[in-house]
Amino acid sequence: MLTELRIHNFAIIDKLDLRFGPGLIILTGETGAGKSIILDAVVMLLGGRADATAIRSEAETAFVEGVYQLKGAEREAVHEILNREELLDDPDYVTLTREIRREGRSIARVNGRTVGVSLLKELGAALVDIHGQSEHLSLLDPRSHLGLLDRYAEVSKPLGEYRQTYHALLNLRRELNELRKAQADADRRVEMLTFAAEEIESARLRVGEDEELRKERDRLANAESLAAYAQQALTVLEDGTAETPSAGDLVGQAAQSLAGLARIDSAQAELASQGALLEDTLAELVRSLRDYLEAIEFNPKRLDEVEERVDLIHRLNRKFGGSIPAVIAYGADARKQLETITGAADRIASLTVEETKLLAQLARQGAALTEKRKSAAALLGKGIETELDDLKMASAQFGVDFQIKPDPNGAPLPDGSRAAFDQNGLDRVEFLIAPNPGEGLKPLVKIASGGETSRLMLALKNVLARADQVPSLIFDEIDQGIGGRVGMIVGQKLWNLARNHQVFCVTHLPQLAVFGEQHFQVQKIVDKGRTLTRVEKLDGEPRLLELSQMLGEVGEGTMRSVHELMQHARQMVKTSK
Repeated sequence: MLTELRIHNFAIIDKLDLRFGPGLIILTGETGAGKSIILDAVVMLLGGRADATAIRSEAETAFVEGVYQLKGAEREAVHEILNREELLDDPDYVTLTREIRREGRSIARVNGRTVGVSLLKELGAALVDIHGQSEHLSLLDPRSHLGLLDRYAEVSKPLGEYRQTYHALLNLRRELNELRKAQADADRRVEMLTFAAEEIESARLRVGEDEELRKERDRLANAESLAAYAQQALTVLEDGTAETPSAGDLVGQAAQSLAGLARIDSAQAELASQGALLEDTLAELVRSLRDYLEAIEFNPKRLDEVEERVDLIHRLNRKFGGSIPAVIAYGADARKQLETITGAADRIASLTVEETKLLAQLARQGAALTEKRKSAAALLGKGIETELDDLKMASAQFGVDFQIKPDPNGAPLPDGSRAAFDQNGLDRVEFLIAPNPGEGLKPLVKIASGGETSRLMLALKNVLARADQVPSLIFDEIDQGIGGRVGMIVGQKLWNLARNHQVFCVTHLPQLAVFGEQHFQVQKIVDKGRTLTRVEKLDGEPRLLELSQMLGEVGEGTMRSVHELMQHARQMVKTSK
C-alpha cells in the first residue's frame, strides 16, 4: 500500500508530504482546490505522461515520490520485477520517483536508481489501480478483462497446465520450422556438402604433410645444384687433385703424425685421440655425402606430382579453413550435417505427429478453460448487476463477450474449424454493459461515462475483492450523478472494499465521506500573490466542520445531520462485518 506521497512544485502544489495508512482514505475539497492535481501527480509517478507545463512557475523541476509497503499478494510480483532488474533493496518497501525538468526531460527512479518509464508502468500496474475520468482507467482496457475474469474464476491451476502445453507446442513448432527451412534448402545443401566431403576425403590429407611436401619439392626442384655441391664437397674431402691432396689424405697424415708424437710423449695422447676422431668424423662425413648423392633424384615426373599435391592442399586450405587440421574438421562436419539433413524428413514426420497431439491436448485444455470462464462470467455478471442495483443502476446489464479468432494453424475445434490461441487460451474476452434499458449490451470502453465506469469498477472490485491482487485503489468522480442515499451505499461498499485493499476516494458527498477511516481536506489558498494547494488531515471537530460544510452552510442543523450520518454509517458498517 501507499504509505508516503511527496509532491514538490507540481502545478499549484509547492510542497506536499503526506502519510497514509490502510483502509478507506477520503479526499474532499472545493472544485479546483487541487484534488485532481494530486491524482495527476500519482498518475505521472506510475509512468503516465510527464509534461513540463505541469512544473510550478518559477521552479525548474517538479518531483513526485511514493513509498509503497509490500505486505500482500502483490509482494511476490513486485519482488520478481525488482530482482529481474537488480533493484531489490528492502523486501518490505519500494520507492518510486518521477522528476520532470523545465527543458522537458523526465527522470524515473526505483529505489533511487534511474530506470526507464516502462518499468514504472510495470510496477505501478502491480501496486495501484486508478478509476476515474481519465485515460488510465484499467477497466477501459479490454486486454485487462481476461485477467480480471480469470482471477474471479480461480483458473490458475488449469491455466498453468494449459500454459505448459502451450510452451511445449511453441518449442516443438520452433524446431519444426528450423527443420522445414533446412529441408527446403536440403537439395542445394546436400549437393554442396557432398561435394565438399568427397573432395576432402579423396585427398586423404595427413597433418604435417604440407611441410614435408614443400621440403621434397625444394629438393626435387634443385636436384642438379644439390648434386653439384655434394660432388664438390666429396672431391675436396676424398679425391683431391694431382696438385692438391684430398682433405682426407691430409687429415690421415696429420693423425699418423700425432700418433707418432704420442708414442714418444705419452702426455700428448689426447692430441692423438683427437686426430684419430677427426679422421673418423671425416670418413663418416664422406660416407654420408655419398649416400646423399646417391639419394638425389633427377625425377621431373615426381616433381610434377609434388607440385600438384602442394597445389591441391593449398586450394583445400583456401576453401575450407586455412590449414590441414581445419580442412579435415570441415569434412567431418559436412558428413555430420549430411546425416542430419538425411534424417530431417523422418524427424519432421515424427514432430508433425507430436504437434497434432499437442494441438489436440491444447484444444481440450482451452475448451475446459472456456467452459470455466463462461460459468464464472455468468456468476460475475449477476454479482455485478446486484452491486449496480445497490448503486442505483438498477436497469444496467453486464455481460462478457467471448470471441474465438479463426486460424488455419490453430487448435482444432469439434466443428472442424481451428481457433487462434495464445498463452491465455482460445478466448478473446471483453466486458459489455447496457447502462440504460433498451440500449443492448455494448463494449464498456465505448459507452460508459466516467461516473458509471467508476461505479462499475466499484461493483467489479467488490465482487472480485478477494481475488484482486492490486493493493491500492483510487476512485475519482465515483459520486458523479448520484444522490445522498446512494452515496451512503457507495460509502459502505468502499468501506467493505477497504477490508482487503487500501482505497482512496475523491468525493463531494458527505454521505460517502463519513465512511472514511482517514480524511484529508484539500484547500486552495493565496499566499503572497501565489495560488497554493494545502492538504490537511482531519480528525475530531475539524472533520465534523468539513462534513457539515459539504452539506451546506454550517449551523446547528447541518452539524446534527453530520452526527446522524456518522451514526448511520456506523450502523451500516456493523451490518457489513
